[in-house]
Amino acid sequence: MLTIAVLLLFFTGIAHSYLGERYILMRLFKRDNLPQLFGGTRFTTGTLRFVWHLLTLVWWGIAAIVLLASGKPVETRTVLQVFSIVAMVSGLFPLYFTRGRHLSWIVFFAVGALLWFGYPR
Repeated sequence: MLTIAVLLLFFTGIAHSYLGERYILMRLFKRDNLPQLFGGTRFTTGTLRFVWHLLTLVWWGIAAIVLLASGKPVETRTVLQVFSIVAMVSGLFPLYFTRGRHLSWIVFFAVGALLWFGYPR
């Protein structure tokens, strides 16, 4: 059952990103009344795009934890490392989609580092 849950989370993530990009975001971005933040709509579309795909990444992080927990206890350190990786990759999204103008990347990288190095060795 856990394997099925992991597969559902993984494929839901793929469907969410692909179908959302194709049928929601692209149609939304063709509108001429998007907010023009920082002088244009590029920041707005980039922010919406990275937040949309961030959900997929979080689902995949949950899937990784469930997969690791299948049949055995998971160490706290392992859970923190998985969430650290999710946070670090999350930080890449605003860097790429908004060219770093959305400053959430700073928080994501800080959280990722704190989770990775914060657990006592």
